[in-house]
Amino acid sequence: MVKPQNQFVQYKRRYGFSIWSGLIVLCLIPMTIAAEADSDQPIVAKRPVVSQPDSNHILTVEELAEKAKESVASVSFAGRDGRQAGLGTGFVISADGLIATNLHVIGEARPITVQLSDGEKYDVKEVYATDRQMDLAVLRINAKDLTPLPLAEPDTLKQGADIVVLGNPQGLRYSVVKGVNSGTREIDGKPMIQLAIPIEPGNSGGPVLDSLGRVQGIVTLKSAVTRNLGYAVNISALKQLLDKPNPVPINRWLTIGTLDERLWKPLFGSRWRQRAGRIMVDGFGSGLGSRSLCVSQEALPKLPYEIAVEVKLDDEAGAAGLIFYSDENTKHYGFYPSNKSLRISRFDGPDVFLWRVLEEKKSNFYRDGEWNQLKVRLEADRILCFVNDEQVFEVKDQRYTQGKVGLAKFRNTVASFRGFQVASEIAPYRPSKETAQKILDLTEDLRVDRPPKEALIEEVVKETDQKRAQQALQERARLLKKQAERLQQLAQSIHERAVRDELRALFTDKKEADIDLLSAALLVARLDNSEVEVKVYLDQVSSMVNEIQKTLPADANAKVKLKALNQYLFHETGFHGSRTNYYSRSNSYINETIEDREGLPITLAILYMELGRRLGLDIEGVGLPGHFVVRVNSTAEKGQLVDVFESGATLSDEAAKVMIVSANSGRFDESFLEAQPKREIIKRMLRNLLNLARDSEDVQAMLRYVETMIAIDDELLQERWLRAVLRYQTGRISEAMADADYLLEKSPEGFDLRRIHEFRNYLETVKQSE
Repeated sequence: MVKPQNQFVQYKRRYGFSIWSGLIVLCLIPMTIAAEADSDQPIVAKRPVVSQPDSNHILTVEELAEKAKESVASVSFAGRDGRQAGLGTGFVISADGLIATNLHVIGEARPITVQLSDGEKYDVKEVYATDRQMDLAVLRINAKDLTPLPLAEPDTLKQGADIVVLGNPQGLRYSVVKGVNSGTREIDGKPMIQLAIPIEPGNSGGPVLDSLGRVQGIVTLKSAVTRNLGYAVNISALKQLLDKPNPVPINRWLTIGTLDERLWKPLFGSRWRQRAGRIMVDGFGSGLGSRSLCVSQEALPKLPYEIAVEVKLDDEAGAAGLIFYSDENTKHYGFYPSNKSLRISRFDGPDVFLWRVLEEKKSNFYRDGEWNQLKVRLEADRILCFVNDEQVFEVKDQRYTQGKVGLAKFRNTVASFRGFQVASEIAPYRPSKETAQKILDLTEDLRVDRPPKEALIEEVVKETDQKRAQQALQERARLLKKQAERLQQLAQSIHERAVRDELRALFTDKKEADIDLLSAALLVARLDNSEVEVKVYLDQVSSMVNEIQKTLPADANAKVKLKALNQYLFHETGFHGSRTNYYSRSNSYINETIEDREGLPITLAILYMELGRRLGLDIEGVGLPGHFVVRVNSTAEKGQLVDVFESGATLSDEAAKVMIVSANSGRFDESFLEAQPKREIIKRMLRNLLNLARDSEDVQAMLRYVETMIAIDDELLQERWLRAVLRYQTGRISEAMADADYLLEKSPEGFDLRRIHEFRNYLETVKQSE
């Protein structure tokens, strides 16, 4: 059995994550970087002399790298603390100092530095041209006689052509990688070159060279699906930008988006900036808990008074909100959402021993992923904290009673703020119940088949002021959207329940020989796709069996049948193991394996077993660690292992042992070569899907697969523990408590019951706050 202290280690090994960790989604490559900077006089813009290709000689990768190296640069910008914040790539496009790169590489309003391959560093004197939509920037440095890269003519890069990318991936300067132009794609409405090439942080802004050494594109982002795919802006976009530049001297560039120092005083790093009436912040702060502050410099009224701001977090695992009674250093109070709870804390200095959480709880009035108004009312003897007009805390701590107010963020939170206010009394954030009811009455019969009529607009505006009407309508729309989501969730839950009931029935009180493995595998696919009709595929498999039987003589023995099965499946119809996209969910669905004629070892093996069974062959599944095979003639004294993934190649027991040892950290057990019961085969399919859902951070799907595993085997205690955590993460608190109670009642050996008790007690506090 598992020792208690190793329980979570085992879960991490099996499912690849800690059940207490948060979930993170990564898509674009942030290519932020650093630099030193200086103000300078404006530079008169003039059309650059851009180098053109001068050769039709096809170059090797080595020749391309050698020829282009001196033209490739690293581009960096400085953080608020003056230190390098990241690294990207650029390349020379004119001898007099123009460098092309991505706009996201140079950040916003930061000093920029360019370092050439010879190690020489230059402060950027001018941002010569930018295009936010195409993510392009052209920089000017004070340098002469540089070697520019020739720019290709648009649309001269053919699909399938070899390409080379130069850049600074992961800070590894002047790296070279070879790939292929796999086509053109439209990403967010922009035509992009699709590159079959690994793209890493630091590649952004790098040139994409063809075999003649011409720049065909500028690397912009990587695929969120696979690491060996990226995208580049077509060179035509850069040429158009150079035709109509928009030069900004660096001293003006440094003021873009910056906060008015008369109104705000940022402290402890991070990037605070302003855009379209919002204050935005990102990056780690240098204060306690990676804290960063932005202190308001406006005069404050006498007590009592209120401060308020609307805040929206990029990720609810983050933390950002209001501060008050600040000494403009390390001492202040803070009221903010943190990891889906609300907190009021007191900060008494620069280290963790001087940080005290005064109160913390969840609130039903806080809306995940949306704008929320935080408000604090400061009185002589108490502090009142509100979220969306609802009071959540009353604190009588009076360590500090005077000081500045402002904003704060913690950790690597990305947050936006709007509507910052300070006043003796701030008007309610939400429309009154009367206003909301008026809006409800007026819109109750709103037609869904056409836009609202002008008369209705006039009537709504007449009944209440426009701002309140808009707020009330947005609130109602939000509630209806949530209701629609819940209805869809209910429909999905009913579907899942029906599939689980069917699957459970296949295994209940059945002998192993009577279990319909193919139907069970099809129900696993139907779990994720309600359009999968089990009977359709059962009939299709029957037709496949009929095709094979037509080739068999009446007295065909097992050897002849097996040969006919292999001939039909692997040679005539082309079923094969999936190699180019092994981890696609499609490979785990047997209906798609049948349709696409490719799949995982386990899905191909199930099809092979079921075809063989219908032909009268004895075939059983053998679940080797990391690879599923079958054994034919399994009723004989010693059957033959067959690797269906390898087109039915035979596999000796010795070769299988080598595979097991290699995949199982050197450990071998004879039980690995035993037949797997059909129930275990289906559970293995579900674990494959669970791991894929984990990798894509799809918590709802993870819960779906765990629920189904427990439906066919209610003795899965570790899966029940995982289900408790997933139920909690998806807001199913009562159900999570039921799982925790079950485990505490069973008290299984090897489980850390103290941890389960702690979890159960925490769920109780969450339920009380609902």
